[in-house]
Amino acid sequence: MAQPSYVIDRMISAKSIAARIETLGREIETSFAGTEKLVVVGLLRGSFVFIADLVRELDLDVEVDFLEASSYGNSTQSSREVRILKDLRGQIGGRDVLVVEDIVDTGFTLHHVVGLLRSRQPRRLETIALLDKPSRREVDIRATWTGFEIPDEFVVGYGIDFAQRNRNLPYIGKVRFTEEEPAA
Repeated sequence: MAQPSYVIDRMISAKSIAARIETLGREIETSFAGTEKLVVVGLLRGSFVFIADLVRELDLDVEVDFLEASSYGNSTQSSREVRILKDLRGQIGGRDVLVVEDIVDTGFTLHHVVGLLRSRQPRRLETIALLDKPSRREVDIRATWTGFEIPDEFVVGYGIDFAQRNRNLPYIGKVRFTEEEPAA
C-alpha cells in the first residue's frame, strides 16, 4: 500500500512549545505543592516527547509510568474504540496522578483513560494535554491544563505521528495531503 503524499506546514515552533511547557510546569508544581510524590502517567506513544520535557520542568518528586491506548491505528480519524495496549506497571491507589496526553481530539481516549484510572482510586487525578481541538469534541471532557488550542487540522511532530512517521519533528506541523488519503 502506497503512502499518501503530503507536506507539513509549521504550526507551533519548538521555541513556543518550550516556553509553554516551562509555564505549565510552574502551574503544575504550584498545584501539586506538598505532594509526597507525583505519579506522571504518559499516554503512549504520542506523549513521550512532551512528558520528557514536562517532568524536567517539575521541581517535585515524580514517578513516571506509561499507559498505551489506541483509537487511531494508522488513520487520521478516530475509530472511537479505545483499546488499552499497555497498562501501568505501578499502583496509583491513594496517590497524586497527572495524566499526560499529546492531543485531545474527540475526547474518547482521554475519557476512557480517566475513567479507568479513577476506578483505581487515586488520591487526586489531573490531566494535561499539549494540544486541544475543542471543535472535534464528541465526549464531554477537558484537560486540567492545555498547552495550545488548535483548529481542526491533522498535526504531526513533537511525538505525534501519522502512520508512525514524523514523531521526531521538534515542532508541531499541520499535514496537508497533496493527493487523496487512502481509506482506512
